[in-house]
Amino acid sequence: MGLAWSEGYKIHEIRIIFCDKKTVRDINRNFLKHDYDTDIITFPFSENDQPIEAELYISIPQIKKQAKEWGCSFKQELHRIIFHGLLHLCGYNDKTTQQKEEIRQKEDYYLNKYL
Repeated sequence: MGLAWSEGYKIHEIRIIFCDKKTVRDINRNFLKHDYDTDIITFPFSENDQPIEAELYISIPQIKKQAKEWGCSFKQELHRIIFHGLLHLCGYNDKTTQQKEEIRQKEDYYLNKYL
């Protein structure tokens, strides 16, 4: 069973685009008006009641940096970020401290389940 299915969602199509740091920062600046580096940007294209269709833009250099900072493997951090993007598509947010804790717990749960 996949993450989306476990969260009550179906997936139609998810495109994962691996990028350099500049590309993701440019997307962040141009589309979200945030002028800082980030690891993932998630663009949902489907409505809430439809199967998920989205694009995930992932900064490979940022994932490498974070893996080193967290003391984990690149593979583990990459999966965490992909799960993070999928969780956003399933309705989870990370704006408040409580939301950040909840999404982090979900990331840990799926990492432990799949890796």
